[in-house]
Amino acid sequence: MKNTLMILVLSILFVSCKQEVKPEDIAKLNGYWEIEKVVFDKGEEKDYKMNETFDFFQIKNNKGVRTKVMPQFDGTFLTTDTFENVSVRFTGEQVFLDYKTDYAKWSEEIISLSDKQLVVKNPQKIEYHYKKAGPINLLNDGEKNK
Repeated sequence: MKNTLMILVLSILFVSCKQEVKPEDIAKLNGYWEIEKVVFDKGEEKDYKMNETFDFFQIKNNKGVRTKVMPQFDGTFLTTDTFENVSVRFTGEQVFLDYKTDYAKWSEEIISLSDKQLVVKNPQKIEYHYKKAGPINLLNDGEKNK
């Protein structure tokens, strides 16, 4: 009886801690995201202190693109012509990013999404933790870039 109660309490706690992603939250995806860490399915973590590339999302009406960009010292970004088409899919309480290129299709579940943080999980149960990023400007004596 005591174990059953403990399991019930832990289950409720686990379910209540998961952030619900709503359709209106999807606009928060737009912009530049820098990977902070990767958490593997067995709990090991790999931290990223500095990144040469960011992910740039541009989504409207649950469809858009994700592309890799390289921040420059003057606050601009270099980009290539390669990108992934992205569509947002709501399935019950889960939300997925479905990616498609000429060569592959795959999905990632959005675990949490806020103005400053994004966590997605792929089918291999690897979590990618991102933080919102912006331009880096080191050439104008600390002036902020618009």
